[in-house]
Amino acid sequence: MTDTVLRPPAAGRLFTRPAAVASCVGFVLIGMLQALYGPAVPGLREEYGLGPSGAGLGLSLHFVGGLAGVLAFNAIHSRISNRTLVAASYGLMAAGGAGFVLAPNWPVALAAAFLGGLGFGGIDYGLNQLFAVGFGERSTAMLNVLNAHFGIGAVLGPAVVAWLGPDDYAYAFAGCAVLAAALTLTTNGIRTRPAGAPSEATPSVSLGLSRVLVGFIALYILNVAVEAGVGGWEPTHLETVGYSATVAASATSVYWLMMTAGRFLVVPITLRYSPERILTVCAAGMTVCLLLTLVEGLAPVAYAGVGLFIAPVFPTGLPWLNRALPQSRRAGAWVIAASMIGGVAAPPLLGVGIEASGIHAVSWLLTALSAASLVATVWLIRLTKTGNGA
Repeated sequence: MTDTVLRPPAAGRLFTRPAAVASCVGFVLIGMLQALYGPAVPGLREEYGLGPSGAGLGLSLHFVGGLAGVLAFNAIHSRISNRTLVAASYGLMAAGGAGFVLAPNWPVALAAAFLGGLGFGGIDYGLNQLFAVGFGERSTAMLNVLNAHFGIGAVLGPAVVAWLGPDDYAYAFAGCAVLAAALTLTTNGIRTRPAGAPSEATPSVSLGLSRVLVGFIALYILNVAVEAGVGGWEPTHLETVGYSATVAASATSVYWLMMTAGRFLVVPITLRYSPERILTVCAAGMTVCLLLTLVEGLAPVAYAGVGLFIAPVFPTGLPWLNRALPQSRRAGAWVIAASMIGGVAAPPLLGVGIEASGIHAVSWLLTALSAASLVATVWLIRLTKTGNGA
């Protein structure tokens, strides 16, 4: 067992096999951590005497910390090793989780949520970026496997709180803190760079307002906006068109489960087809499925189809981005940060549109976003094929 752990990565790879497995566990962790805040709201309200909006600030500070973590770790990545980046991120999550559990008052708990969010952003940025370049031709497949584990964590988090009960939410956060601390011990199998790669100290080329970068940012904002929009508004839409609250909630759970399954199912496909082709099919498929949500009898199944088609987009686009802009490692950070903005902004902005036009408008609004992502994908294919991305 010791020989396996200490064996260096194969040439051109950044991870030993145990380190890759530990990274997948790390994505289960960040999926759980993000998903715990919602189910913990009743317990938080009772413990700290909060209103609904006040209790919701925990998740908001987590996301703000996540965005700051992506940008901060991107800024210092050239001055620290990959191993240090990942270990420091786990350490921040461990400290944030423990602080959230032990906080004497709500402001301290919010500060701990922000601290944990910094580590969350570091892991989200760091492992996505490293997996995008760390497995050679299998990087796209491995990215989908990695991000599928995030979905596993997102399903497990609420299940753990349901099992413990909302009043005992602290045990779930404490468990995340312990797991994060343990994962800091698994980073020895992460190499500084693949054999033959340029030094980490090599400065990045400034991207400016590259049209390719703008295209990828738009693509990721639009896709995460659809992802978060469906997750946020599917239950309300289904109840409005006549489904029971139980069916609506179950259908939303199926949507998230299909996102997780889709990332595993696409793995063999990534070994045969280019990211460009996969993303085009995904964008077209989710647009058709969103149109089908207008048919009341098909809506729950159509939303599940959206989950299946949108699943590969985030992990599959990153290797394409790295191939299109090989001169800069900063591109991935900006795209990941932009995706977080899309996830935060989309549900309330969709809410404004729904208030103006009614809940039935949700399908049209989401279809428009999905169709725009298809246009962005086709535009990017033309830019990257012609090389006119400057």
